[in-house]
Amino acid sequence: MRTTIDIPDGLYRRLKTRAAGEGRSVKALILQGAKHVLKAKAAPSSRGRVKLPLVSSKRPGSLRIDNARIYDVISFP
Repeated sequence: MRTTIDIPDGLYRRLKTRAAGEGRSVKALILQGAKHVLKAKAAPSSRGRVKLPLVSSKRPGSLRIDNARIYDVISFP
């Protein structure tokens, strides 16, 4: 597939210099970069589980809570 992108002059000169130094075309260098980005995004996230805050109650199921109470109980950044 063909596509057109605008590359700033300075960046293109750096790409062309790098590609020439490696004996490749600018196209090959750009394709390698695109593959690298896609491969990095495909890797599974290592964040782990999310821990949600709990609001305790002396009588479970009977807690009446509204947004104001939530902001009092849980510290938000």
